[in-house]
Amino acid sequence: MSDRSYLGWPFFEDRHRELAEAVEGWAATHLGAVDHHNVDAACRGLVAGLGEAGFLDLTGAEDGRLDLRSLCLMREMLARHDGLADFAFAMQGLGTGAISLFGSDAQKARWLPETRAGRAIAAFALTEPQSGSDVANSTMTAVEDGGGYVLNGEKTWISNGGIADLYSVFARTGEGPGAKGLSCFLVTPDMAGLEVVERLEVMAPHPLARLRFSDVRVPKAAMVGAPGAGFRIAMSVLDVFRSTVAAAALGFARRALDEALARVTARQIGGAALFELQMVQGHIADMALDVDAAALLVYRAAWAKDSGAPRITREAAMAKLFATDQAQQVIDRAVQLHGGDGVRSGEVVERLYRDIRALRIYEGASDVQRVVIARQTMAAHLGG
Repeated sequence: MSDRSYLGWPFFEDRHRELAEAVEGWAATHLGAVDHHNVDAACRGLVAGLGEAGFLDLTGAEDGRLDLRSLCLMREMLARHDGLADFAFAMQGLGTGAISLFGSDAQKARWLPETRAGRAIAAFALTEPQSGSDVANSTMTAVEDGGGYVLNGEKTWISNGGIADLYSVFARTGEGPGAKGLSCFLVTPDMAGLEVVERLEVMAPHPLARLRFSDVRVPKAAMVGAPGAGFRIAMSVLDVFRSTVAAAALGFARRALDEALARVTARQIGGAALFELQMVQGHIADMALDVDAAALLVYRAAWAKDSGAPRITREAAMAKLFATDQAQQVIDRAVQLHGGDGVRSGEVVERLYRDIRALRIYEGASDVQRVVIARQTMAAHLGG
């Protein structure tokens, strides 16, 4: 059984412990046999199921106050059971994050009840072919025309691309150079000119796509927040959800540690359990240390945000960098301890090995997080 003692840490309240129990029970019942061969159908089913269970209520908030500790707990626990379930939950929050934090009352009333119920699938369309982490280099345009805007350009690596009912799209409106000239728009797939150009296949299957916008007309009411506020909106959303990526990595790492403990207990070598080898004990110690250290960083960041911190850029970057990088090492050790079975298709640790790699890239690659941490640390030093 996975370690649950951390739920007694002072980061958490009783409602968080109750949520953990509810998620664990639901996951044990519903996530034992998710069909990953048809990811579109699986994601639709998972979103519907999570909505029916009430868990998607956490992903949208009319008052703009998202419970980050609950979001992190959800992602950690879902990821421990099934990576695609974690993805389905996470994208509902990321895709509607702009609405929760900056949307108008009308936008919230239109979309949040649908996404929280699992009746509508959301997506966050920020990345472009030539601009990944360099958001300010975005070239997609939104030109004001009469009573609305006309969007032209491409987005790529868009999670839920091709199955989403709603896209939060960032485009250049030109109020200023670089980051100052971006705005956010709500786009639906039925709008003329929006095309799914390519479905992207990756080693851990997820619905991903490249999208093309060719003279896509949206009304002014589709803009989220003010003109030119897109960069601030995007960074605020990522500031919140970056910590949840770290939580998902933590969930993967916990599952890998569980699988490794089961393996070294059951496997015999020289008439004794594999665990009796001191080198194996060293691996288990390192894995347990990485898991607990990651958990402390994840829930430190989430607690700080829930306690009223306006931004947690440094804390979230630290959590994502450490949790994702160390989860990769924890899972690699688990694969090694499984021997040949560790690389056998269908084994849990083999799936985890594929699941974890993308988390070190999306929502800010590891080296980008190092830049963020360094700049934030220097700014605090100069300001102090």
